[in-house]
Amino acid sequence: MRADLEIINEWIAPGSRVLDLGCGEGELLAHLTSEKQVTGYGLEIDHDNLTACIENGVNVIEKDIDDGLTSIGNASFDTVVMTQALQSMHRPDLIVDEMLRIGRECIVTFPNFAHWRARGYLAFRGKMPVSKFLPYTWYNTPNIHFCTFKDFEQLCVDRNIEILERTVVDHQHRHHWWIKLWPNMLGEIAIYRITR
Repeated sequence: MRADLEIINEWIAPGSRVLDLGCGEGELLAHLTSEKQVTGYGLEIDHDNLTACIENGVNVIEKDIDDGLTSIGNASFDTVVMTQALQSMHRPDLIVDEMLRIGRECIVTFPNFAHWRARGYLAFRGKMPVSKFLPYTWYNTPNIHFCTFKDFEQLCVDRNIEILERTVVDHQHRHHWWIKLWPNMLGEIAIYRITR
């Protein structure tokens, strides 16, 4: 399992109800179902990922998250997860509100666009950063809302959202002691556990 999913796995209680938004091939839900006996559902839009979810025995619904989550009832899930998709949402603030409406807790991960490599690329090349981790150019990127850890934490303050835990890791989802010294500059990926 991907390293970021291992971190998320630690934050999910056994036997809980989990909704994974943009669940990809269902790797996290398949693991949680078999190892922690969760009741899990995924929302996904990509047809290849939908097929993979079904092949992996994951309950999945074809849904564009940007269209809203109003069809899902209040407090329907213990945990709602969204990995590496928040920055591609048209209204990430509304999606976070919806996640917290339907789940008691939420786990959100996203790339940090204030990482020193991104800053350096922009400063020295004068162009939007392109890297192995962010392989798109400005005109074809799915990332439409670039944010930093500080931006997300300000959103939480503005919306009265409590941050229960935050983990900051490198692009391979590894912890390093030096990232904790200056997370907004040195961390590449944020993993937040939040609640109201």
